Amino acid sequence: MPSLGDVQPQSMHFAEPLGLASGAVLRDYTLAYETYGTLNAAKSNAVLVCHALNASHHVAGTYAGKEKSEGWWDNLVGPGKPLDTDRFFVIGVNNPGSCFGSTGPTHPNPDPAAQGRPYGSDFPVVTVEDWVDAQARLITALGIERLAAVIGGSLGGMQALDWSLRYPHRLVQCVAVATAPNLSAQNIAFNEVARRAIVTDPEFHGGHYAEHGVIPRRGLRVARMIGHITYLSDDAMEAKFGRDLANAAFGYSTQGIEFQIEGYLRHQGDKFSEYFDANTYLLITRALDYFDPARAHGGDLAATFAAARCRFQLVSFTTDWRFAPTRSREIVKALVDNRLDVSYAEIAAPHGHDAFLLDDPRYHGVLRACFANLAKELA
Repeated sequence: MPSLGDVQPQSMHFAEPLGLASGAVLRDYTLAYETYGTLNAAKSNAVLVCHALNASHHVAGTYAGKEKSEGWWDNLVGPGKPLDTDRFFVIGVNNPGSCFGSTGPTHPNPDPAAQGRPYGSDFPVVTVEDWVDAQARLITALGIERLAAVIGGSLGGMQALDWSLRYPHRLVQCVAVATAPNLSAQNIAFNEVARRAIVTDPEFHGGHYAEHGVIPRRGLRVARMIGHITYLSDDAMEAKFGRDLANAAFGYSTQGIEFQIEGYLRHQGDKFSEYFDANTYLLITRALDYFDPARAHGGDLAATFAAARCRFQLVSFTTDWRFAPTRSREIVKALVDNRLDVSYAEIAAPHGHDAFLLDDPRYHGVLRACFANLAKELA
């Protein structure tokens, strides 16, 4: 399929403060975003893509003159692809608190007492609900009253679900992939271990490491290694690495790399520590922990989704043990209990949680059909 080619990031400044779930306020903030395709005259063909933990507004296309700059969902979004930019106007937004252009911990704190220093760990804690509210402001500023769809995978899927609850009349279709109605205790535990790795790094300095001219890379590396293990299935790890050695024979070392899987995880950790912000990692994993829209309804998902009005397409993957199919089925049952229009696909894929980013033809076929039907309805 053809690529979108070179795309241009954009930004929008908001002077009106954004009230947050914590009671704090984010004032004078900017959102980074990108758009692909053309908004039709009726402004009815817009699709919002919500990003997951370490992604951004750069969903598709490439940046001029920059190698390896392909958008994180480029295999899904573009001309003739499942989310077809010849039919839809696609919007990717970077959430507040991130480190890819929107206002976040690396930006100057506007509080006069901060004297122009970066927010660091003083950036307010944000939630999925806060992100959805920020996205809604951007959508309104773009002159769009109602979205054709909101789509996301993993943490992005949580945002898509929250759109159906916070702004039920502002979207036609919710597409939630490899997601859950809340995190399990095991998932929260993984996030906490990753956060501990960061905050106990001697170069963390209480989250104000920028003032010391350092980066807590050791903690970031370990956090990424922990996270990456949860994104892959046991089958995928076994097929790719098994017990293959890094060298011809054991080095009998407790600190060196003996197995290929060790080298792979260290490589992933090293890469991550070069581009991701430690405070952002803390904020985003905590937003994952907090997401639980049924909490306000005594844990009753059916009561929670009684507010929804849109159609739903859910997708899960059989080997995804971090966001297992059973969690998607919980959502499906709640939607069915409310007699809402829902389709559900459970894909037998070997890749684990990362399958939502890959090219499985059955998965892409489901989304292609979903968006083709939506395009016909809008025509």
